[in-house]
Amino acid sequence: MRPILVGILIGRIGCFLAGLNDGTYGLPTEMPWGIDFGDGIPRHPTQLYEWLLAAAALSTHRWWAQPLAHEAGLAFRALIASYLLWRLLIDAIKPVPYTYPLGMSGIQWLCLLGLLAMACERSWRRSDQAPVASTIN
Repeated sequence: MRPILVGILIGRIGCFLAGLNDGTYGLPTEMPWGIDFGDGIPRHPTQLYEWLLAAAALSTHRWWAQPLAHEAGLAFRALIASYLLWRLLIDAIKPVPYTYPLGMSGIQWLCLLGLLAMACERSWRRSDQAPVASTIN
């Protein structure tokens, strides 16, 4: 999982340095940390928000991933679910060139579908592992 988090860290720095051309910047803001990406409008630096989240996850990796090590892949699924939830929320403060139902972007809908798929997979996995009642008397 560390390589995934390092990849996110590197990628988000690249997105931040690309400025407006990248299209990953946030909506205009009056917050003191708003960044002017070259158009004279202070915007949410959503790339840096994600960078901070990935840095926090990487620095606390042992703390949150260790308890999940009892089941193969659980820490990875937790990371992916957290990332999908993060993207669902953070994309709400990004400009949306084309809106889908409920005013959400395509990425937000994909995040919702991903979270739903993960929940269904988890449910199916549990039902497959449920003990079978014996019919022998």
